[in-house]
Amino acid sequence: MHRFFFALLFTTAVASAQSTAFPGIKALMTPEEQRNSGVAELTADQLALIDIAIVRHFATAVRAEVNHQTAIIARQMREEEEKNLLSRFGLPNPFDDSWKDAPGIKARVTGWVGGNSFRLDNGQVWRGLTPIAGEIAGREIEIQPRRGGHFMLVVEGRSTAVHVVREK
Repeated sequence: MHRFFFALLFTTAVASAQSTAFPGIKALMTPEEQRNSGVAELTADQLALIDIAIVRHFATAVRAEVNHQTAIIARQMREEEEKNLLSRFGLPNPFDDSWKDAPGIKARVTGWVGGNSFRLDNGQVWRGLTPIAGEIAGREIEIQPRRGGHFMLVVEGRSTAVHVVREK
């Protein structure tokens, strides 16, 4: 909701900036800059044409920026609404691909803790949600992130299709 108010405030600020009359190119320059640029020798009609071009450019740039900011805010609001709707039911957001950028954990298994749980050389304890076939003690493993906060066990570069959860 606060993004909506930010968008409203931004749009209001832009509108008020647009309503402020442009003072003219001569008012923006020092007398020395006017002489060096040749603006001092221009007629009132020539100055008016330059002022109109500057105002038109500024208005177009502001309009483009407002449209851009509005599109960004609308997209963020849509994403937030989708996320909130799904999270109300305890479901992960299917549009969230941030897990793809999360790093995996590479470690060596130091041994079994009991049942289907194993300890890594970094002290973490993980448990397989399904039975882990084969011996993994002493082997290099990787725990890779998956969609929805899940993790997959990879043993020596080969996927095991075993989902794991961290116990400690």
